[in-house]
Amino acid sequence: MSDSIVQAVLVITYVIQFLILARVVMSWLPIGNNPVTALVMQVTEPLLAPIRRVLPRMGMIDLAPMILILVVIVIQRVVVAAGD
Repeated sequence: MSDSIVQAVLVITYVIQFLILARVVMSWLPIGNNPVTALVMQVTEPLLAPIRRVLPRMGMIDLAPMILILVVIVIQRVVVAAGD
């Protein structure tokens, strides 16, 4: 696999990880409606919704972000291994 493709996939996955972590932190804070919050929700919700449909409810705890970060890490490692 081309180094530029590997680098592009890594950048995209790091951005996804950052946005997921930002969403988790924002869920703990009383931020309200602002454009940054709306953008983070719009980008991450399509990635988290399928995981939420499969996972059983755990009360107030949402495990979908943690599962998605693990999936993204696996994707990163597979891409790096394929690039070598």
